[in-house]
Amino acid sequence: MNRQPISDDTWERTRIEFTLPSLELVRRRLSELMEDPEPVMRQVVRVFIEEGTFCPGFQFLPGGQLHPTVVGPYQRAMELQIPHNYFTAWMVTPSRALAGGRPVDHLKGGRAPLLRALETFHWR
Repeated sequence: MNRQPISDDTWERTRIEFTLPSLELVRRRLSELMEDPEPVMRQVVRVFIEEGTFCPGFQFLPGGQLHPTVVGPYQRAMELQIPHNYFTAWMVTPSRALAGGRPVDHLKGGRAPLLRALETFHWR
């Protein structure tokens, strides 16, 4: 797959709409919620921007737990070897496979539509 560079604007829009806390901050917050955050940390979507590692806020529920509808597609993206940054960009970009909607706007609809849309993203 020939991937285009992801614009700084994509990260800024993600930061404004969903937050983009640092990996360290997410680890600290999860440590406050659970004794051993490492199993959850292995499932956290990360983006690598310049020298930092960040975690898009769309993957978290209000209480700080991971959104179950994001975990499945993220795991599938890793199986398909889609880089973290491109998975996040896909989540916040309108998709033809979702009738022009962004995957992040379909979180309440369950994993199946997102998984189908992700497959079309991977193979185009």
